[in-house]
Amino acid sequence: MPVLQPQSFGELMEFAKMAAGSDLMPKDFRGKPGNIMIAVQMGSELGLAPMQAIQNIAVVNGRPSVWGDALPALCRQSSVCDDIEERIEGEGDKMVAICIATRTGKKPVRAEFSVDDAKKAGLWSKQGPWTQYPKRMLQMRARGFALRDAFPDVLKGLITAEEASDIPPDNYRGTVIDVTPERSTAPQSRVTEERRPIDYEALFDARLLKCTDIACVDGQWRAWAQTVEKAQEAGRPIAPEIIERVQAMISDRMADMQQIEHQRAAEHAEADAEEVPA
Repeated sequence: MPVLQPQSFGELMEFAKMAAGSDLMPKDFRGKPGNIMIAVQMGSELGLAPMQAIQNIAVVNGRPSVWGDALPALCRQSSVCDDIEERIEGEGDKMVAICIATRTGKKPVRAEFSVDDAKKAGLWSKQGPWTQYPKRMLQMRARGFALRDAFPDVLKGLITAEEASDIPPDNYRGTVIDVTPERSTAPQSRVTEERRPIDYEALFDARLLKCTDIACVDGQWRAWAQTVEKAQEAGRPIAPEIIERVQAMISDRMADMQQIEHQRAAEHAEADAEEVPA
């Protein structure tokens, strides 16, 4: 049986709804078709089949990420990857995780993450995986640094779920302050105006209202998926609740367009039937 690969927004939406109700889904995706749609779209851009994407992509602290073992797999399946070597040197407080990634025709990229590095980052005494599996966590850090530096075009800014779990949610979203400078004839002082928030819901609502067929809505879905990906790559991931609301808007509009298309098809069929001579 061929691998299931949705070819349009409508097919992806139907797949996500079906998968969200399955007990075989990871718990973070159960009952959340919107998250499944984003995971499948991200996976498609990384070369993962839908079920591979769902099993390997996780939303941790509000940011899509991949489980650590998926990172080298993504790199190794790329034609630009020549070799990936990993090892742990030293014992106790002298442990150092080393990852050497070699891109075809390029010099090896070496990354290290030591116990000292973990202590400086406040990770070494952190309850959970860092105390239960210290070697593994050191390895994940070195791996992430080396592979992102060596294969940025393959990983597109992805981090591992293990790394994402170490960063508080607020560090991802940031606080956006809307600063409106007062009008003044005096020389302006050096003021750095923070990036203003983008109202994605209003933006895509306006675009969707202009759509009069399924192809247009499908195009808006692709545009939204690219927007989410670019925001992540830029280090300004869109909040999960906004992602879900925009996806719900697109899904509703798609349902409306499908109903209209069915009505049009029925009307054409009736008109054709009336033209047939008795």
